[in-house]
Parts: sequence; C-alpha cells; structure tokens
Amino acid sequence: MAAINQFGEFEIAPKKGYVSLRRSKQFAMITPATKSRVEVSLNAKELEATDRLLAMPKGSMCHFKVNLSDPEQVDDELIGWIRSAFDAAA
Repeated sequence: MAAINQFGEFEIAPKKGYVSLRRSKQFAMITPATKSRVEVSLNAKELEATDRLLAMPKGSMCHFKVNLSDPEQVDDELIGWIRSAFDAAA
C-alpha cells in the first residue's frame, strides 16, 4: 500500500470478502484467498498475461490476477502492473 499511495488519490473501500481500490472506477482488488495466499486482481485491459499475471475469464470483475504467498513477491513488476491499472482508471 505504501507504493500505491504514491500514485495519487484513490479510495480504499473494504467489502465483505475483499478490499477494493478505486479512482473513478475500481482498478484493483485485494482478496485473501487462503491462510497463506493473497490475490491482487487488476483492471488493466492493456496488459499481457504472463506466467505470473494470470488472465481472468471474460465477465470477471477484473482482467488479471496475481497470487502472492510471500511479501517478497511485492516487487517492481507488480507495482508497475498496479500503476497501469491505476492510470487506466482515471
């Protein structure tokens, strides 16, 4: 969250099963998936799926997701993807 806060203003909207990050529209969701894994879902049509950036099925709330099981996985690549989603939600 410290890195995302540097992007600019956005709303943090806690929901029942996830946390929504919003500008004029939702750009990311943070969801506890298991006891040891968190999913970061992104709304960023312009990104390309990779082994790490997983494409979600059509009709999903977000276009991609990244599974995180270790804080070390929050790296420049992930922050860049989140930044793309943030910029697209302007």
